[in-house]
Amino acid sequence: MGWHNGPIMTEHILDELAWRGLISQTTGDDELRAHLDEGPVTLYCGFDPTAPSLHIGNLVQILTVKRFQQAGNLPLLLVGGATGLIGDPKMTGERTLNPVETVHEWVERIRGQIEPFLDFEGDAAARMVNNYDWTKDMTAIELLRDVGRHFRLGTMIAKDTVARRLNSDEGISYTEFSYQVLQGMDYLELHRRFGCTLQTGGSDQWGNLTAGTELTRKAEGTSVHALATPLITKADGTKFGKTEAGTVWLDPEMTSPYAFYQFWVNAADADVVMYLKVFTFLSREEIEALETAVAQEPFKREAQRTLAWEVTALVHGAAAADAVVTASQALFGRGDLDGLDAATLEGCAQELGGTDLRAGATVIDALVTSGIVASRSDARRAVQDGGAYVNNAKVSDQDASVDALPPLAGGWYVLRRGKKSVALVRSVR
Repeated sequence: MGWHNGPIMTEHILDELAWRGLISQTTGDDELRAHLDEGPVTLYCGFDPTAPSLHIGNLVQILTVKRFQQAGNLPLLLVGGATGLIGDPKMTGERTLNPVETVHEWVERIRGQIEPFLDFEGDAAARMVNNYDWTKDMTAIELLRDVGRHFRLGTMIAKDTVARRLNSDEGISYTEFSYQVLQGMDYLELHRRFGCTLQTGGSDQWGNLTAGTELTRKAEGTSVHALATPLITKADGTKFGKTEAGTVWLDPEMTSPYAFYQFWVNAADADVVMYLKVFTFLSREEIEALETAVAQEPFKREAQRTLAWEVTALVHGAAAADAVVTASQALFGRGDLDGLDAATLEGCAQELGGTDLRAGATVIDALVTSGIVASRSDARRAVQDGGAYVNNAKVSDQDASVDALPPLAGGWYVLRRGKKSVALVRSVR
């Protein structure tokens, strides 16, 4: 299987985005189309370092910018070293301000996560930018005189998040209220420095996007554009990008490639085609074929397996995606466990459950301690019925010590009861 990084786009970028369900609203569909038809445009998308990693929701914006680059446009990827010190207002209450050193560290981490997705050479070369560069030396007087005078209080108060916070018991601080001024200033600065004329972002950022277009129009007398993508929602109404373990992060130390793959492979039939359109570079024909497969043979889960491999390869590399597929099969008795490396098994343990055992623990001890049986009698019954496995080898002696067997990489042993209950244990000597 080959990873689809996407061909050079032949269809109009707006038609491509519309088919993929990636346009929520724009500052003017006809005007934006005409502007894109004039030739390559410079666009930008911003990411604030409010955590040490981006999450899968951020992929929507990164991949949208990538699609614009494939269409010959020039992307600016902004990581907000300044706006990250303030924080975009939340609906639920005031953000905790992170230390300056922490924010700067997160800027570099996030920059490193974004860069592999874009091309930084050629006619449509991308560029990384940081708004801390043009705000760190600005005085409060300069901000108020040169930027603040273009903002109208009524418009700022009418923004959904601000209005809700103003009507709450907690209210909103002047710090967070001013966030939209800083983000609007980004657009103006990028327009002046690089000729940027388009900003993309999520629909929940529409107020901030239009703050930038309005500031640029007032300050420069120039019409610039904005395009918002819809927020990704699941058909069952539950929140996208969340699992029982929490947020699905791009950092492999925070969400292992195995857990990452499992999130996508478990996509519901009602969601998988939409995910394929948004999160992969598969062609229309390939996605339509998978859509047919979902309708006609959903039990094969071909669309889910394709989605999971494509997105895992996109974020973690094809080798990691292949390793995860091999692990997913081997853990359940359909492949060789010996070929799995320690990092992959560690990720499996994080997702399926990994338990330390005392030295000399028996198979019965291990089955109970791992939680894949409810009691010692259940464990003995599993062995007697031939349904207990250690490293895919059927266990017949319930008193055998687990660590008498050779361990897998990283010292792990894979326990399995029947076909579906799996856990990992590690002997502590």
